[in-house]
Amino acid sequence: MRLKEIQRTAHQAWSPAAHHPIYLALGTSAQQLDASFNTTAALEIFEVDFSDPSLEMQLKGSLPTTNRLHSIVWVDFGMGEDGAGGRLVGGSENGTVTVYNPEVIMNSGAEAIVGQSDKHTGPIRALDFNPFQSNLLASGANDSEIYIWDLNNFSSPMTPGAKAQPAEDISVVSWNRQVQHILASANPSGKAVVWDLRKNEPIIKISDHSNRMHCSGMLWHPDVATQLVLASEDDRLPVIQMWDLRFATSPLKVFENHTRGILSISWSQADPELLLSSAKDNRILCWNPNTGEVIYELPTTNQWCFDIKWCPRNPALLSAASFDGRITVYSVMGGSLKAQQQSTADKISSSFDAMDPFGTGQVLPPLQVPQPTVQDTIVPPLKKPPKWVRRPVGASFAFGGKLITFGNPKLPPVQSPQPVPRQVFVSQVTTETEFLQRSRELQAALQSGSFNNYCQAKIQNAKSDAEQDIWKFLLVNFEDEARIKFLRLLGFSKDELEKKRSEEATDARTSGSVSPADFFSETPKENSNFQIPVSSDTDGLISQALLVGNFEGAVDLCLNDGRYAEAILLSVSGGEELLKKTQQKYLSKQKNSISMLISSVVTQNWRDIVQSCELDNWKEALAALLTYAHPEDFARLCDTLGGRLEQERTEKRCLQACLCYICSGNIEKLVECWASHRDSSSPLGLEDLVEKVMMLRKSIERLRNSEVAVQSPILAEKLTCYAGILAAEGSLGTAMTYLPENSDLPGIMMLRDRLFHAQGEAAARQQTSNSRVSVSTAKPTPVAQTPAPKAQSQYQPSAPGQPQPPMPSVFTPSAAPINTGPGLPPSSHVLPPSATRPAMRPSYPQHPAPDLFNGLRPFSGFLPHQPFQPQPMPIGGPSAFSPPGPSMPAANLSGPPLQPSSSTPGGLPPMPSPGVPPTSFMPSTSSASGPMPPSPHTGGPVPMYPGAFPLVFLPLSPTIMLKSPLEPPRSPACRLVCDKGLLCESSIATLQTCQHLLYLCFPQLLQQLPAERVEQKEIPAEHMVLKSTFDSLVQRCQLAARDPQTKRKLDDSAKRLGYLYDKLREQSLSHNILNGLHEISRCVASQNYQRGLEVHTQVVSSSNFSEISAFMPILKVVMTIANKLGV
Repeated sequence: MRLKEIQRTAHQAWSPAAHHPIYLALGTSAQQLDASFNTTAALEIFEVDFSDPSLEMQLKGSLPTTNRLHSIVWVDFGMGEDGAGGRLVGGSENGTVTVYNPEVIMNSGAEAIVGQSDKHTGPIRALDFNPFQSNLLASGANDSEIYIWDLNNFSSPMTPGAKAQPAEDISVVSWNRQVQHILASANPSGKAVVWDLRKNEPIIKISDHSNRMHCSGMLWHPDVATQLVLASEDDRLPVIQMWDLRFATSPLKVFENHTRGILSISWSQADPELLLSSAKDNRILCWNPNTGEVIYELPTTNQWCFDIKWCPRNPALLSAASFDGRITVYSVMGGSLKAQQQSTADKISSSFDAMDPFGTGQVLPPLQVPQPTVQDTIVPPLKKPPKWVRRPVGASFAFGGKLITFGNPKLPPVQSPQPVPRQVFVSQVTTETEFLQRSRELQAALQSGSFNNYCQAKIQNAKSDAEQDIWKFLLVNFEDEARIKFLRLLGFSKDELEKKRSEEATDARTSGSVSPADFFSETPKENSNFQIPVSSDTDGLISQALLVGNFEGAVDLCLNDGRYAEAILLSVSGGEELLKKTQQKYLSKQKNSISMLISSVVTQNWRDIVQSCELDNWKEALAALLTYAHPEDFARLCDTLGGRLEQERTEKRCLQACLCYICSGNIEKLVECWASHRDSSSPLGLEDLVEKVMMLRKSIERLRNSEVAVQSPILAEKLTCYAGILAAEGSLGTAMTYLPENSDLPGIMMLRDRLFHAQGEAAARQQTSNSRVSVSTAKPTPVAQTPAPKAQSQYQPSAPGQPQPPMPSVFTPSAAPINTGPGLPPSSHVLPPSATRPAMRPSYPQHPAPDLFNGLRPFSGFLPHQPFQPQPMPIGGPSAFSPPGPSMPAANLSGPPLQPSSSTPGGLPPMPSPGVPPTSFMPSTSSASGPMPPSPHTGGPVPMYPGAFPLVFLPLSPTIMLKSPLEPPRSPACRLVCDKGLLCESSIATLQTCQHLLYLCFPQLLQQLPAERVEQKEIPAEHMVLKSTFDSLVQRCQLAARDPQTKRKLDDSAKRLGYLYDKLREQSLSHNILNGLHEISRCVASQNYQRGLEVHTQVVSSSNFSEISAFMPILKVVMTIANKLGV
């Protein structure tokens, strides 16, 4: 069946099997002319694209050449990893061998020749490359010349041995397909010579005894190393002879079916039972060399085909070059051959202009040219299935773009007693490469939060002004002062308007200038007296109304007389109600071009503007909304304007409506408008829509600081379709992120279920709590605040045991500074003693402080954190202490003594007072140090245990300040607290409240106290796989490790991973981190540690390091060790 055709008289070469897509190279044939008698020569490359139903092939590149070609081959030497490139080698009529780079030809054509040699003395009719070493090329020419070329060193060819005598033309050369150092050559006289390149001599010669063989082709058997075929061009002996070198006295088989000489042969490398031949009887036959039977005859035209070739990549394709100047691509798999030729009438009509050539201006009627009726022809396939589809072979597509295939393994020549293993291959089929590339770029922007850069790139690559405008509006949503920038995009700028106004005023002053004499003559004379009219005319009535305070009457008189300026000025003095009435009367009488706009500005009634303005003024209406509309009305008014534009149902108005919906943040309207006027059924069309939807959605989430749910059915449909395409291309994880969550639609539920099962059991368990529609939530930007002193800190008040996400911004409390005493720096925000403070909880995860004493009454007094600056002290010296525990940072407290609150229930943190802004709690990783205050009444800094409630210390009664000679040594801070009387009350109960001080001063006492049993929460079921996988990995590494240093690292890893498990119990990790951990778990389970390290890098680079610093480094260490040990 004919699939493609092009008008060329040329020799041909298919792209190598590893090359994708399939290309066909054509070099202008020597000693032949086309119908136009064109004498130029060129090397052209065409793409064979079967997605295009037409017969035409697309030209990808062309290079003019100085010589015509007798032969051409395309070798896979120099091909890249992407399956592109290779080398084209042509043998010309003047004995020149030229090497071309096909990629350069397809891109630019400049400097495409990478090698050239004229060693041959005559036309080069034979070329073939070594199937084992693609850099080796054999060429044959006149005078028995045969050269072996090395493409790595093209300037110095070698010969296979001494020239054969008598000297003859070499018509064909062929490398053996099983033994790489065996080469065969043949000449027109019918003799074939087999060369051994290791010995540099011929090892056997074959010739027909009839002496009528005129050899036009020779090929080695693809599987049997000792068999080859020879084709005869002689009309008296139009046969194909099959020879076996083991029995070289006569042909093994002779294939006779052609009636005239054979011009070309080609043997399929995919199936040795398919041998093509073309002859002067205008027939192309396909033989089974094993039986000598003709199993297929191609339906060709009545022309000789001088060159036929099998396609290396698609074994069902072949190409044929005929003397009538056609290159035709056929398929041996059969099909329906319908009308593929253009009618003669259309060809003639297309050659003339559509208008009358005599210049009358009338359109020519259709040409009435008789044409034969083309009937549908069913082209049968091969009589027997080819090897690549012969049982037992099979192929099946699976979910996720997978292709599962199995086939017959290649059997060894000698039967082995061991069974031949059979393999099943799972391949990933990718058809939408551009779609996947754009999807990856979108995914990268969503994960990294680089929305501005993504929009900027889209603006630069936009193919139309309308597309560029949409991306500019989307970019503004991620920037500050969005309304002002929207106005600039619409063409309205205050700066530009001020500049125009200044120029207008300058022109007015220049045009209105008068002479000095006129200026002085027109100067009004000063008049110190004036008259108040009280007559019965309008001025008198207005004066009388003003004199008695009747502003409403005076305003009516001014309005009736057309004095609108005076009426408005007087109404201001008459009160707000009179002013509104006056404005309404004035505006009702004005009917000029801007009266409606002025009325809307004054009355703040923008609905009339939106509903009544001309659609050509949509920019002006949108600009007015951006300038004046209240936030609660802005979105609704923008949607109304967009709806009016959308009702016009033109593409131009549709794009303008989309800009209105972007300003209002209406995702559903944007999707509906775009889908109704743009094609979103194709993958790339759907990608255009999803890119805009996701950027608009992220901008709204950034403003609201919360996720936007999918509510529109059409949006859910588009996202589901997009996820389906991603899944079909193999991007299962990405597809899951776009599925709408909590949707009960059957299609969405089915796709979600298939994605879960396709990603494995771990992903299915993770779904229960981690299924999200969006990939990541945009990080809120810090709100601009008044500059705060250095003593600001971060914390979140919360109930105990409740996991808290990080605060998006830092709130700086403002309070009057309170001096804490001489010699100390003033505290910038210490609240008055009577202020109620909330319990402090750090915003980063902490290990819970052990409650050493139960049943205590917590104090509600709270002293905010303030870094203590060391100052020269009149007494005492620098004192330092170290807080207990390596991960227990200390916080410095300063301020006056506070009274305890009796209203706070024991064991619970007090609620924050209204109006008291939260402060942050910034933990310090180093121990606090510095001189202590000289007096207990100055509120010196006291180290506080971060996990405990804030405590307030009052002077201690001297009666309990006991001294003992056996008292254990105490730190300076402890001695200062005890000696100076800084403990709270004169009772043992008060001593129990000072947990951190007791820990420092009386460690032996604390050791004797009974330890509290802390109830540990269970890790959620969906995350238990993380613990089991990572613990199992550590255990395997410990068993395999022999290095002491490695063992120490593994011993430490168990403790470090405990921090991860604590965070899992608290459920304090973000969804992105959890998704990354589950992906790492899957990689560890499959022992793909390299991929696990890549995912680890992605999680660390896209997450808040304070959340993961406790366990992610040791996780990387463990995976690196496991990869090294191979466990």
